[in-house]
Amino acid sequence: MAEEILLIAGVVIAVLMIFRIYVRGEQCKSKTKLHGKTVIVTGSNTGIGRATAVDLARRGARVILACRSQVRGVTAVALVQRESRSKNVEFMQLDLASLKSVRSFAETFLKTERRLDILINNAGVYMQGTTEDGLGLMFGVNHLGHFLLTNLLLDRLKECAPSRIVTVSSYLHNYGDLDFDTLRTHKEFGVGESPGSLFRIYSHSKLCNVLFTHELAKKLQGTNVTCYSLHPGVINSDLSRNMNKMSRRLLKPIAALFFKDVEAGAQTTLYCAVQEGIESLSGRYFSNCAVQKVKAKAQDDAVAKKLWEVSETLCGLP
Repeated sequence: MAEEILLIAGVVIAVLMIFRIYVRGEQCKSKTKLHGKTVIVTGSNTGIGRATAVDLARRGARVILACRSQVRGVTAVALVQRESRSKNVEFMQLDLASLKSVRSFAETFLKTERRLDILINNAGVYMQGTTEDGLGLMFGVNHLGHFLLTNLLLDRLKECAPSRIVTVSSYLHNYGDLDFDTLRTHKEFGVGESPGSLFRIYSHSKLCNVLFTHELAKKLQGTNVTCYSLHPGVINSDLSRNMNKMSRRLLKPIAALFFKDVEAGAQTTLYCAVQEGIESLSGRYFSNCAVQKVKAKAQDDAVAKKLWEVSETLCGLP
């Protein structure tokens, strides 16, 4: 009996290990070096953002960690420098929940840095709240802050072309829908405090990421600047810090077994940032280091154009 139990346990462990390997997904195999290149990674003090920064620094890039918290950002610089064995890593404060902060970051960056070769819009939140500008927090941080940041840095990206813009979205964009009447009324694409409402509002913001990239690619035609959106995988990362305590407790054992770790979660971001030969796929959506088909609503030209125009107005862009 004991031997049977041990045998069953061994089989279960083996199956879980095989599944764990499968869950890790594809790896970015590019050996591209980035000496002389400058990269910005938002939300890079933790999670897949920090893992992305470590890899890019190892490739020789000058990496700017664009983070809200100065304390966490400075701590992250030391960690990234140690793990990458590169000292060419700097912190610059950026609060995507404040359009004023986004403008200040861009102004400082453009004054102090000569190059920008890769912009990685990685930061994200999964929680209700309001930005400094009175907008829904998930819409404001996950989409609008990155929209403004990208536009303010576009000229520098064009000057340094070939260059890339990578925006981290999510598979959950499939559950999003953009109701512009709701946005006009509530300053967010959804309302409610329930877990279901939170899920939907987050999904709406991730659909914004995909549509933003779709429209951005059109505007960048002929510039040698390309852009990509992506699903990093289901990640065992710090994003769950915004969930309530009970949800975190329930999620923890599942995440440990079935979710990607942050290094595996960074692979598609890295693929979009450095993989050779994907320039013709500008504007497309990637997952598991490969381009993916998306639903009609994620490539709707009219909705993407309207989102761009509304975003310009909310940011005060000409």
